[in-house]
Amino acid sequence: MATVDDKARETEKLAKIKMEKRHRLLEESKQPGQWVAKMTEVIEDLIREDASDHLIGLYCIAYARNGDPDFKELIKTARKKLKLSDPAHGLGIFGVNVRAVPYQWTEPENIPKRDWLYGRHLIRPFVSATIAPGAVGKSSLLVGETLAMVSGVPLLGIETEQLRVWYFNLEDPYEEIMRRIQAAAQHYGLTSDDICDRLFVTSGRDQPLMIAQMEDGEATICWPVVETLIEEIKDKAIDVVIIDPFVSCHRVPENLNGAIDLVVKEWGKVADRADCAIELVHHVRKGDQQVTVESARGGGSFADACRSARVLNRMTEDEAKKCGVENRRSYFSVLDDKPNMAPPAEKRDWFKLASVDLGNNPIGGVDGDSVGVATKWEWPDPLDGITGGDFERAAAAIKAGQWRANSQAKDWVGLPIAKALNLSLAVKQERAKVAGLIKIWLLSGALVEVEKPDERRKMKTFVEVAGDDD
Repeated sequence: MATVDDKARETEKLAKIKMEKRHRLLEESKQPGQWVAKMTEVIEDLIREDASDHLIGLYCIAYARNGDPDFKELIKTARKKLKLSDPAHGLGIFGVNVRAVPYQWTEPENIPKRDWLYGRHLIRPFVSATIAPGAVGKSSLLVGETLAMVSGVPLLGIETEQLRVWYFNLEDPYEEIMRRIQAAAQHYGLTSDDICDRLFVTSGRDQPLMIAQMEDGEATICWPVVETLIEEIKDKAIDVVIIDPFVSCHRVPENLNGAIDLVVKEWGKVADRADCAIELVHHVRKGDQQVTVESARGGGSFADACRSARVLNRMTEDEAKKCGVENRRSYFSVLDDKPNMAPPAEKRDWFKLASVDLGNNPIGGVDGDSVGVATKWEWPDPLDGITGGDFERAAAAIKAGQWRANSQAKDWVGLPIAKALNLSLAVKQERAKVAGLIKIWLLSGALVEVEKPDERRKMKTFVEVAGDDD
């Protein structure tokens, strides 16, 4: 007796055969004298499936000469022959059947759990987005996450199962993508055995991907491309598809909210039909300093149509000063700025770009291509390694003199603290640690700020150890 899985496989097999037949007929319609016969066969097949005239035109767009009266006549003749009218009543995309479906009560414990694939960002079957300015580190981050997913190793601190990932880079040549992948694998000690057959990589230079374009002033979906894409995802059992960058997968104006909404939601349909997670990587408007979801280039409908949208920001000069790092351009943060299906992020995740030499210098040595690899980085905690005894020593040093709150003053309170804890204010990281300790101890009430005159009788702010009455 056939099982449910057997029936599902048989249904999928028949659907694939039907799809292949349609594509074959459409290709054959290009041959001299074959357009009418082959196109009619495809049209009749679509009509039997209750497709509207509008959808038939979109499906056959690359072959149908949609603006040609002959094509419309073919549809009209086919409908007359089959005695089946246009279900959209000639209203095009707006002529749809709308039905109120009764809600099916389901006990909470019987509702399937959300299928998170990577952290609380990638989820099956929805669209997520990464929004970032150029040259921050997004490609390095995506490559690191991709290798983490296919290997099942938490390279960037997120636990994940071994997944099948299709990384579609529509911007860079294949060799450059290869450099990034191999550099990350080298840095993390991964081998081909960790990847096996779970990673798929496509360069847009070799194989463009265009799922939407403008036709007669309207944004339209390239149905043959979408159908082929879905079939390939299902055939390879791919769990995650990454599209980098989003702007290269369509030809519709970015400032048209309706058009962008159409494209992003079409990706949502791909995720749903192929049962995978989709990641769209998007650029930001020029001039935006601190990136948020509102910084996404084009209309706001892009982020609105995504279930999760995270933003990348390079470390600012002020942040670099606070944590004491030298080259702030090697550091960036990630924040989920639109966590529709998860609680709001309590803090940003930080990453550092490590430089990896591929060792591919033809004459040997280490002077090969240098590639940035994303690595997890923790914002330094001033209290790391600090004990109660350390505070007592710092407090005793503060009590021994008069110390200012202003870090630029020659008698800054950081001086006695650094000396008591054997830290050097000449070292950026250690100076930042001292400044962080002062802030924490002030907030906790262990230290207090006091307004009083200095030696010139001018009112200044001093820092003292809190007394029993404070």
